[in-house]
Formats: sequence, structure tokens, C-alpha cells
Amino acid sequence: MKTKAQKKIKRKVGRVKRLPKGPSGGIELLLIHSVEDLGLQGEVVEVRPGYAYNYLLPQGLATIASDHHKRMVEKHREKLQAIEKAHQSTLRKYAVEIAKQSITIEANATEEGHLYGSVGAPEIVEALKKNNIEMKTDQIRLEGVLKELGLYTVKFRLSSQVDGELKVWVVPTVGGEGS
Repeated sequence: MKTKAQKKIKRKVGRVKRLPKGPSGGIELLLIHSVEDLGLQGEVVEVRPGYAYNYLLPQGLATIASDHHKRMVEKHREKLQAIEKAHQSTLRKYAVEIAKQSITIEANATEEGHLYGSVGAPEIVEALKKNNIEMKTDQIRLEGVLKELGLYTVKFRLSSQVDGELKVWVVPTVGGEGS
């Protein structure tokens, strides 16, 4: 037989706060930060429950789209847009600086110029770090790994509105080819 305290605990544990449903049956959230392929800061979006519970809410990218939050966003929309515009401007300047860079990556290769391994986004990010440029591997947009020596134009994306290109030289390791 359960005591009153056990029943009370079970009732509290069993309750899960329900998030507001949108017109299509998903969960309505207000974006705190712009999320690529979803929406810009301050927009109300409708997403699947798993995406909301497992990614957007824990990462602090969105909040519940309550009437209060919507009013606050409307009240501060101009200020938010100015902040976002300044942020995008900064990213564009950074993209221009990155595009001026030409990085060199050494790799073991055969005499014909085929690499024993391959060069991918992690190697490009590491080479950029040597030039004091911080970037994440998911910002590098490769159509496939680089498997031959040569000059490549690699695309990168800093935000949903800021893209750029970068020159990457893949050269044989110093000390001879095919070592």
C-alpha cells in the first residue's frame, strides 16, 4: 500500500509541461537566436516535438512562444534587427578576410599526385587555425574529400546569409613524394 507522500511524488513526476501546439500540430517556439534552415531571431516557428525538446530548448536557441514573449519581441524588434544587421556585417567582413587567405596543407602523395589519404574539413580547419582564423568543421562546405595534389576553391558558410570561398593548396609533404 502506497503512502500519501508516494502518491504525491508520483503525481508530480508524471506531469510534463506541454508546449503550445501550432496549426499543423507541431510545437510553436520563438527563436532567441537565428537557426540555419529554420528561421531568424524573433520569428515564431513550428517544429516537431523532438527537435524542440532535444535541441532548440536545451541549447537556448528558442523559448516558448507565449503571448508575453511575442509582445516583448514586437516591442524590441527594431533593436533586434539592428543587432542582427551589425552581426551579419561583422561576419561579412570576416568572410572577406578569410577569402583573402590561401592555406597550404601538406599530404603524403604518390608521384602521380594521388594522396594516400584525403584532405577534409578537419584538416582545413586546422590549417586555418595556424593563420589565426577560428572556424568549425561544419562551416566548411566540401563536395567531397580532396584526394589529389593541387589548388582547390573551398566554400564556407559563417551564417545562413554569409558565404565565402577560400583557396586551399594541397602539396606533397616536405621530404619527398610518396614517402
